[in-house]
Amino acid sequence: MIGIAATESSNRRFAGGLSLRQFFGVTILFWMYVALSNILYAYSMRTGIARMTNISLFAPWDVRVMQHLLLLPVLLVSFWASLRIQWRPLLIALPLQAILGTAFSAIAYPAMIVSEMSLGSSEWHESAMTHVVNPWVDPYFLSLWLASFVNFLPTYGFGLALVPGLALYTRFQNSELRLAALAREWSAARLAALRMQLSPHTLFNLLHTIRGHIEWDPKGAQSMVVQLADLLRRLLNAGERDFSILSDELQFVRLYLELQQRRFADRLTVDLPSSKEIPAVWVPSLILQPLVENAVVHGLAGHQGPVTVRITVRVEQDVLTLSVLNTMAPGRPLGEEGIGLNNVTERLAVQFEGRAGLAAAGADTQWCSEITMPAIHQSPARETRRATALVSA
Repeated sequence: MIGIAATESSNRRFAGGLSLRQFFGVTILFWMYVALSNILYAYSMRTGIARMTNISLFAPWDVRVMQHLLLLPVLLVSFWASLRIQWRPLLIALPLQAILGTAFSAIAYPAMIVSEMSLGSSEWHESAMTHVVNPWVDPYFLSLWLASFVNFLPTYGFGLALVPGLALYTRFQNSELRLAALAREWSAARLAALRMQLSPHTLFNLLHTIRGHIEWDPKGAQSMVVQLADLLRRLLNAGERDFSILSDELQFVRLYLELQQRRFADRLTVDLPSSKEIPAVWVPSLILQPLVENAVVHGLAGHQGPVTVRITVRVEQDVLTLSVLNTMAPGRPLGEEGIGLNNVTERLAVQFEGRAGLAAAGADTQWCSEITMPAIHQSPARETRRATALVSA
């Protein structure tokens, strides 16, 4: 939320969702196009009429430029007022919008007269003075004013559609950016909550293991406390980042399994991949821990026989597969997915958006939990910083 507020405060809006620069930029560019079009049209008409008569029926180009310059401040004020009024409620907004467009179009011809008086020749100056002193003396005044009004009214309407259209697009784009920022913050909050869910779960299981050694093996319990401290330090470090290198993740799992083996030395056998078999890829932090806990706890439950926990890693066609297998009591009901499996499933959904998944199933005396995800060969944090730098550039 802080990042969103900072973005909004740094981009203060002038009217209708547009910044001052956007509003002036699009309006002035639109009016330059209109002025150029009118000047070229008048020039072509003067050239065609000059072949038949010497009477000047169209004002020269400098007069039209002056006319459009005089109308530009009025256009800016009209568009600003239109953006402030907007279109709701329609019964009130529509008459006000019509009044703005009518008023702007009505003063277009008077602006032409002022321009003629300022820049025109003596012939244009006398004609303009006639319009000013008594416009009704000239029988063509009403026709010329009406022609100007009819010409500038749709022009104003086109600009009115262009500027609010840009404002609407800008608001839509800003809302999309805000939604994306909220989605990222929501995902980060969910991941943080999921990681916090792992810490007490892991800690409680290990404390029960150490408690079982205190009475009959105090030195062993002390050694396990040291191992637990190392494990918790790694747990805290892993909980502060979204991704870890796979070798670090497996080292964390190794520490956990060593603690469990201290308690169940006669029952628990662990088979982990060697360092040569571990590819240099990145995985979500603590993604294996709940699966390993599930393998140990549920593998040992319901019988007194030996249990084997085995972890395998393979990469095929840029797809990483992590498998956690454990033996279990014969005929033991599989039951529903617990906290650990649900945690892993939700984290994969948040971080990979459907490109990763967890499959868990049991058969006879073996249970297998298998994660498939894209093989990430570069640090995701580094890629994120690089993408941010490219967007900023």
